Amino acid sequence: MPKITPIHYEKLIKVFESEGFQIVRKRGDHIMMTKTGIKRPVVIKTSPKEVPIAHIKTNLNSAGISREKFFEILEQL
Repeated sequence: MPKITPIHYEKLIKVFESEGFQIVRKRGDHIMMTKTGIKRPVVIKTSPKEVPIAHIKTNLNSAGISREKFFEILEQL
């Protein structure tokens, strides 16, 4: 299994959109995404442009997306 590395925030948004998440709010340098059935919104910071590993892992956990599924989606993008 490859390591999770920092990726551009726009690519991360596409990952969550492919799983049915929608952008509900943009405020400052934060983008909030939600999906029916998910308790917590996913928050993506746009500054710096590369999203840190810790933020990616936290958002994947909040979204209920496995590490394997994350890499599958990245390959398709």
